Amino acid sequence: MSSISRRALLSKTLAATWAVGGVAGVLPAAVAPVATTTGTGRVRFAVSTYSFWQFNREDLRDINLCLDLAAEWGFDGVEILHRQMTDESNATLQKIKQRAFVNGLDLCGFSTHQGWVSPDPAVRKKNTEHTIHCIELSYALGIPTMRVNTGRWGTSGSFDELMKNRGIEPVLTGYTEEQGFQWVIEGLTECLAAAERCGVTLGLENHWGLGRTPEGVMKIVRAINSPWLKTTLDTGNFLEDPYDRLELMADDAVLVQAKTYYGGGLWYSLDLDYRRIAELLKKHRFGGYVSLEFEGKEDPRKAIPQSLQMLREAFA
Repeated sequence: MSSISRRALLSKTLAATWAVGGVAGVLPAAVAPVATTTGTGRVRFAVSTYSFWQFNREDLRDINLCLDLAAEWGFDGVEILHRQMTDESNATLQKIKQRAFVNGLDLCGFSTHQGWVSPDPAVRKKNTEHTIHCIELSYALGIPTMRVNTGRWGTSGSFDELMKNRGIEPVLTGYTEEQGFQWVIEGLTECLAAAERCGVTLGLENHWGLGRTPEGVMKIVRAINSPWLKTTLDTGNFLEDPYDRLELMADDAVLVQAKTYYGGGLWYSLDLDYRRIAELLKKHRFGGYVSLEFEGKEDPRKAIPQSLQMLREAFA
């Protein structure tokens, strides 16, 4: 809908329905409740366990330690990075869930990796099965949303090389970008039954590959057109015009990942205006979690509390 946002339209529709219904808290029987990402504009703050570990700080890898520190520093929730987990047994999952609960924390997000941008059907099938497995882990942890990626062509050699090229990589020889989009759409569609069964909303992130641009992310989300596939906004993954690009995805956002770079970024640093981002999210009535992803070289024990204070001031 180009002339009016889905959030605005839904708000008007619900207002009209309320007036017709006449009974507080009850919708007319003919009107089914609608799944929506419409919120009040009030946000809460989480921290991703990635902020502690960053793939190389083994002393801060333990999920329980991350939970304890997040609670000590005043966060409302924690987003778990799947690759950071060292044990996926049900006993461990339930202990993590209990640890969060007694710390007064929500487990608000599960950040996973997958990639369907491959001409090999076996590779795509493996990634679909992996994603369904992660959905089931998210369900066991009581986490309501899971970050998913499109994947990349794999023509960059390494992630460091990809970053040097500002996230841009050539299409695999002999194939087209459109084929890549179709593979991603097919793969994500195959995951939706599990997402619905488990009550886990998938959030497609602007995370390189075919999700490097907002147009790429929204092409997939709109093609699938499911209440179980929305968007995860990463404030640090648009290297040019971040605010305009974030806005193109904001109407469907179920989680926002907020990058900070104290001490200098691991790959690059962005000077992000979080007051502007806060206003942008408020405009789109985002009322979910803003999850800190600290990606700088400063000691996380110093930079994470510093980042939380900055975000609180920006969103005040």
